[in-house]
Amino acid sequence: MTADGLIAVGGENLIDHVTRDGVATGYPGGSPVNVAIALGRQGAKVAYLSPISTDAWGDRLAAALEGAGVRLTGGRRAEPTTMARVTIADGIPSYRFERRGTAERMVTEAALHAALPEAAVAVHTGSLTLTDGADAEVWEAFCAGCYHGGRVVSLDPNVRLSVVENVEGYRARLLRMCERVHILKLSDEDLAALLPGRTQAEALADLRRLSSARLLVLTEGARGARAWYGGAEIAVPPARVGALVDTVGAGDTFTATLLAGLAAQGAMSPQGLETLDRATLAALLRRASVAAALNCGREGCDPPGAAEIDAALAAVGDRKG
Repeated sequence: MTADGLIAVGGENLIDHVTRDGVATGYPGGSPVNVAIALGRQGAKVAYLSPISTDAWGDRLAAALEGAGVRLTGGRRAEPTTMARVTIADGIPSYRFERRGTAERMVTEAALHAALPEAAVAVHTGSLTLTDGADAEVWEAFCAGCYHGGRVVSLDPNVRLSVVENVEGYRARLLRMCERVHILKLSDEDLAALLPGRTQAEALADLRRLSSARLLVLTEGARGARAWYGGAEIAVPPARVGALVDTVGAGDTFTATLLAGLAAQGAMSPQGLETLDRATLAALLRRASVAAALNCGREGCDPPGAAEIDAALAAVGDRKG
């Protein structure tokens, strides 16, 4: 393992079949794919670990990833592509998934380790990948192995209770994984779903006691984001969204921008995360918020590149000046 900052991302790849105002359009998607593409567009070194179908939709997914500079190390398989049926109402998406027997679920722990580049300093996953089935168990074991092997493990649970039959088993898996992560990013909605029957303060306290995360980030939509690191807390205000189109992929763009920033700072190691200073982390969180806001101004998950984020940050500075 070398310290060149390569980030390995794995988990579901799918086509978002989006219906908006009665018109349907297909977009490459899946939270891990969105994160990988956003990382690639920002110039980060990134590999994608999960297999992709050889069908026409899979070709489109592979092209989208490679077009962003993502290395495909998980191979291709003949099983079909996972489909997500997405309906947009007032800018908010609702989802229905078709995942039975699809290519992205055909994983083993040995295959994931074989797909993992030796140069990878971090592994990121989350979302549908962890909901149920043998593949969810494989991902839990694989991430635990990476954690104990010294790689940074990043988790964005992106909690999906509506598509899970065994809700308590699903929650238990996510909470076990929270015990073996270095970076944990979740939304306020994720927190409420993961630890129900508590106030937000109580849920946060319980999660912080449970989790091994050196960096825990909570996004709260229009209220901005908060982070806990080394016993300290920091909050950043939300970035302004010019004209909201939808929120698809905003959280994934936030996550990727934070990971890219940590890698660029040379902080993508367990030790590096422990030595983050307040000013650096605040700047990284503001950058992630601006990137997510830019994504909200366009259809689907269409993450900005580094230059666009830089320009938006400069514009914010000019307005303040």
